Amino acid sequence: MRIGELARRSGVSERSLRYYEAQGLLRAERTPGGHREYGEWAVDRVVRIQVLYAAGLNSKKIAQLLPCVRDADGRPNEIATPALVETLTAERDRINRMITDLLRSRDVLDEVIDTASENTITRPASLAS
Repeated sequence: MRIGELARRSGVSERSLRYYEAQGLLRAERTPGGHREYGEWAVDRVVRIQVLYAAGLNSKKIAQLLPCVRDADGRPNEIATPALVETLTAERDRINRMITDLLRSRDVLDEVIDTASENTITRPASLAS
């Protein structure tokens, strides 16, 4: 498939796909006319890249990680090095801390909303202004 179709199917801009290629995250074959051609595997790869970016990983870490992940095309993955496993474990721990912090923030907001809602309901209209 051409870059435009990959962009449409993956929901990622053509510009981002070119960036992924420049960073070594995505590869394309070239037609005799110089156009990029991607296999069906590329859709899953792009979605996986997006998930890793959303998790807060940068392109360098993603480039290290992707060879360890089996793509939908069934190509064999490489064995993760102990250093990569350590880096990824640290990233997972960072994400877990962020989740904990976000849950704590949501709980505080819930309390404020509940308190504000109770005050709005129980306060006479003349005092609410």
